[in-house]
Amino acid sequence: MANAAGKEIRPISRILIANRGEIARRIMRTAHDMGIATVAIFAESDVDAPFVQEADLAIALEGRTSSETYLNVDKVLDAVKRSGADAVHPGYGFLSENSRFAKAVSDLGIAWIGPSTAAIEQMGDKLAAKRVMQEAGVPTLPAVEINPGCDVNAAAMEIGYPVLVKAAAGGGGKGMRVVEDANELDEAIAGARREASASFGDETLFLERWLTESRHVEIQILGDRHGNQVHCFERECSIQRRHQKIIEEAPSPVVTAEIRNKMGDAAVAAARKIGYTSAGTVEFLLVGDKFWFLEVNTRLQVEHPVTEEITGLDLVREQIRIAEGEELSFTQDELSISGHAIEARLYAEDPDNDFLPAPGKVVVWEPSQAGNARFDSGVESGCEVSSEFDPMIAKIIVHAPTRREAAGRLARVLETTNIQGLKTNRDFLVSTLRTPEYLAGDTTTDFIERVNPDRTKQVSREELATAAIAVVVESRTRRRAAANVLTAVQGGWRNSRMPLERVRFRMRDEILIIEYEVLRDGRLRFVVDECESLVIDHNSGDGDLDLEINGSRIGLSIVSEGDSWFVHGPGGDCELIELPRFPLPGADGSKGGLTAPMPGAVISVNVNAGDEVSQGQVLLILEAMKMEHRIVSPRDGKVKEVHVVQGDQVDNGALLVVLDEDED
Repeated sequence: MANAAGKEIRPISRILIANRGEIARRIMRTAHDMGIATVAIFAESDVDAPFVQEADLAIALEGRTSSETYLNVDKVLDAVKRSGADAVHPGYGFLSENSRFAKAVSDLGIAWIGPSTAAIEQMGDKLAAKRVMQEAGVPTLPAVEINPGCDVNAAAMEIGYPVLVKAAAGGGGKGMRVVEDANELDEAIAGARREASASFGDETLFLERWLTESRHVEIQILGDRHGNQVHCFERECSIQRRHQKIIEEAPSPVVTAEIRNKMGDAAVAAARKIGYTSAGTVEFLLVGDKFWFLEVNTRLQVEHPVTEEITGLDLVREQIRIAEGEELSFTQDELSISGHAIEARLYAEDPDNDFLPAPGKVVVWEPSQAGNARFDSGVESGCEVSSEFDPMIAKIIVHAPTRREAAGRLARVLETTNIQGLKTNRDFLVSTLRTPEYLAGDTTTDFIERVNPDRTKQVSREELATAAIAVVVESRTRRRAAANVLTAVQGGWRNSRMPLERVRFRMRDEILIIEYEVLRDGRLRFVVDECESLVIDHNSGDGDLDLEINGSRIGLSIVSEGDSWFVHGPGGDCELIELPRFPLPGADGSKGGLTAPMPGAVISVNVNAGDEVSQGQVLLILEAMKMEHRIVSPRDGKVKEVHVVQGDQVDNGALLVVLDEDED
């Protein structure tokens, strides 16, 4: 088949998406809009995930972990052969930059929706990519590969501290460690190597100069098979934790037209040097008006929506058209920037615990209706965020005429999104977007350490009391609806004066005691912290409440699970644990020792019972969601008990190691 220009076109009718979660749903959305059928593949732990349900066909991969499923080339290829697909889209992460997989797909006569195998190979080795960029005239930072014959200490000294230990393969911030001095180098290399091996199946590392107060700015590129390469302007992705981006925007608040043209020209020169096709990203570090090449990501980026919002493009659609043999649907001169777009990544993680992953059940997921936001999400209410995979829940994107308006709109959208059941970074994202530094565009890569935005919203006592009142009202209505006798009689009403009903709740470390009675006119009188409230229940019992509290009307939504009540209101979300009226003696006690800060796998145990340890010594290492966490000794002492061995799976709060008590 040929198009009007006589170019050979190979229409795609069915795409297998070699990925999961949010990006799988994103690709499906465009494919279905184009009239293309989709095939999902899924691990055992993803069997009920939304992306599996939304695909036209879904093929199971035996296993639960990334290495057993989405990273297993042979299993994914077998699914490709069985699927009847005539194209494969790899998304981002997993096998998206695996040249062996891309070649195997192409050898089957199936369209690969991505760049050529040669381009993936060239850019997949970040050291080789640096050499190619130098030949293309793109400025680069000094770097040295870590190999058996390398004197890493001498190399680090030559580059100059701080240095970045970096995986040669993959991306997404995995396999990276910043090293401030020589004492940290060996441990950083060991940790980065383990993480790179688990995430990419390749433990090759290199050292690179680390620029502390730089900006992470990247250029979106597109190329077709007819020699056309363009850039779609820049994205700034400087707000990061653990070298993973959490807030991205386009355009950058500091990139001038002159710098944009220079960076764009450098990115297109890089694309032409390697004959790049499909979507890709050329990443740079920017200091002032000077920039240096970091890497080329030969795939669709997580943050591609902000480019789509300011250009009006559908980058997945362009990828599919390019794979079919079409030319780009536009030229460089036809592209322009409209307004400002910001994306926030909502993660299941605990900002108060060094942003450690916090997997669990999404009890409620209700995207906000405010702000005309775009939600690219991998979850729905009832989904599990597994410890096996990345903890991202959703990407939330807004577009507005100005940067300040976009930031304010995104903060409000996040604030009014109902996400319940697990810890997230939502409050941290909101506070970041509202800091004076962010609004001023002061967004270098050290932003989080330097500015330190509030990590958790402090719920006021008044907000807590309102939530507790709502829970009591909803609970009463549910009990009355479930009763089969005297249903016309108001619950709690007595003919004689009786003591107030009492209910106890806990939120985080706070205990709230609430007392109430039903008045003869049907109103409820509540006493909280010696303050009295009169409440009229205009609607309750179905989870959506309309309450009038001391003359002020407020809407809230409530979901319960076990003893937990999840309340969503105008000020945000909170979880209340209803405590028993008569707690058992010792019910609040806990066994001493060091416990797991997250669910995960024990990948290293470095001590035995009886060992003398010093403060700060690494006792064991946990891994969850492809991230390592070190359990260190809080003091000098002796190991009394070790409760785990390498390979154990542990739950959050599980006892790991017990030290002898301090001697008086």
